[in-house]
Formats: sequence, structure tokens, C-alpha cells
Amino acid sequence: MKNKFLPLVYSLALLLPVSAHAQNEVLGTPPEVQAFVAEMASLHGFDAQELTLRLSQITPSSRVLQLIAPPGKPAQRSWQRYRSRFIEESRIKQGVRFWQENSATLAKARVLYGVPEEVIVAIIGVETIYGRNTGSFNTLEALATLAFLSPNRAGYFRQELEQLLLLARENGVDPACYTGSFAGALGIPQFMPGSLRRYAEDFDGDGRIDLEGSRADAIGSVARFLEQHGWQQGEPVAVPAYLSQAPDQAWIEAGIRPSLDTGMLLATGVRADALPERKVTFVDLVTPGQATEYWLGYENFYVITRYNRSSFYAMSVHQLAKALRQRYQTVDSQAPL
Repeated sequence: MKNKFLPLVYSLALLLPVSAHAQNEVLGTPPEVQAFVAEMASLHGFDAQELTLRLSQITPSSRVLQLIAPPGKPAQRSWQRYRSRFIEESRIKQGVRFWQENSATLAKARVLYGVPEEVIVAIIGVETIYGRNTGSFNTLEALATLAFLSPNRAGYFRQELEQLLLLARENGVDPACYTGSFAGALGIPQFMPGSLRRYAEDFDGDGRIDLEGSRADAIGSVARFLEQHGWQQGEPVAVPAYLSQAPDQAWIEAGIRPSLDTGMLLATGVRADALPERKVTFVDLVTPGQATEYWLGYENFYVITRYNRSSFYAMSVHQLAKALRQRYQTVDSQAPL
């Protein structure tokens, strides 16, 4: 039964001060804020006066703007440098321990959603090192900063600010109580507020969704996210590809969604081990000064990129998952790591 007093609690929460350090350099009420408030009032019934007051008092975070800004001199993309951050001994060892400690919950998620344990563990490992680093930025402040001051993707961050306010109202809490990454991601699996509302699950059955403190909720939510985005149970993620000549540029430009015919690739000299007859995406993993690594990605590879739209990210998850599975199978489940 819903608490009839939650709307009042939330209304009062909107009037609470944003932070002790808020002084003169506040967001104010530029046209973008006014338009956002009008939309929230029209679509979702928020009190325009209260929401205007709350947003206008937010002190934008210069640190968030620094972190979201592209570097002045972009570094060369390097697959090996990126990979080394995630496929390393400490993360593998901690991942196996996380798997051991949550084996029943991971098995339950596999049965319900068809997602292997190692993939769930790998995503959580890449995102927050199994919950150790979930971020310390005030989410309301971060999203408001990006929604109204970011030169890039402001529309996207306004949508996530909308979702955060709805999430807080649904839970009867102050929207400033959430903390996470500088971009607004929350909890052990780093869900954006919109993803949290759409895909997160009360997997431990305690009556609430807690992605910050409940490993079970995090595990179930990651599995459900992947399943809802089209995870294919028992299907491959990616296989290495070997080329006798430079790849056709059209393969690379075909995009991340699998659309290339494997028969066509084989006929043009591409070799791959255990190549199922499926549509694939051609993945080129570039490292300056080294030979480019080529892979063929299947639908499940694409599904991982729905979590983070980067082929480097998806391949890191895939390779960390394989390393975790191999280590888990060779470690005595009772022996300390």
C-alpha cells in the first residue's frame, strides 16, 4: 500500500537547501530551466514554484564540467591501454571472490534471464570494481549541471534529470540524497536514473530496489537489463578474426549492430575459429604502434554495448568474463583467494 503522505514529504524535501556551500554562483532561472520546469509541471504534475526554487539554488559543479569535457588534446585510442585497466590480476581475483560469495544469486539470475554469471560479474567489475567505487558526486547537482550547462548532450542529461526527480518522488525521498558518478550513474551497476526506473529489480525480495547496498538487486538488475535489450541465451559474444589483407572499410563503417553476412566475410578471406552462421559486426581494436586486433561480434556483443556504447567496453567485458570463468573453474571454491 502506498503511503498517502509521500507527496507531502517530497514537496517539503524540494524546499530543503541543496548544499551548505551554495552561495551566489547558483544556477538561477535561465530559459532552459524555466522550460524544463514547465514540462515537469505539465507532464508529471510537479509544483512549478517549488521545483523552480530548488533548481535555481543548485550550485553547478565545475568539477563535473571538467570531467565531461573532451580533452584539449585528445589521446590516441589504444585498445591495449584501455584493456589493461580491466583485464588485470586484482580485478580477476576480486571478481572470483564476488562470484563465490554470490553464487546462488548469480545462478538464479542466469536461470531467469539467460545471462551467464561471468558476464554479470564482469560488468559489475568493470563498472565499480564489484561495488567498491560507486562515485561520490551529488547526483542532483551533477545532472542539473550537465542538463543546463554542458555544451554536449544537454538534452540527454535533462531526460536523466527528469528521471531522477521521478525516481525520488516515487520513493518519497529528497532528490539530493543520491550520490554516484560525475555523469549521474548510480549504485553497484552504475545505472542511470532512467535505466534504474525501467530495468532495476528487487532481486532480494525485501520490498525495495537498492542498487547501492544490495548485491542481489545489482546482479538481478544487470541480468534483466541485458535480457530486455535482447540477450540471446547460449549464443556467442565474439570471436577473433584473422585477415590476409586490409579489411574493407565498408565493414568498419557498417556500424556496431550486426549486419554483415559471415559467408561473405569468409569468401573474402576472413578466417575465424568456430564461426556460427549469424549476422556479425566487424570490430577493429586499434593500438598505436601495434597490429590492429580484429574480431567478429554477434548480437550479444551488441547487447553489451547498450550498457556502454563502446566496442572497447564490450570487448573488455567479454574478455574479463572469459578470464573470470576460467579462473572460477580452476579455483577450489573453499580456498581463500
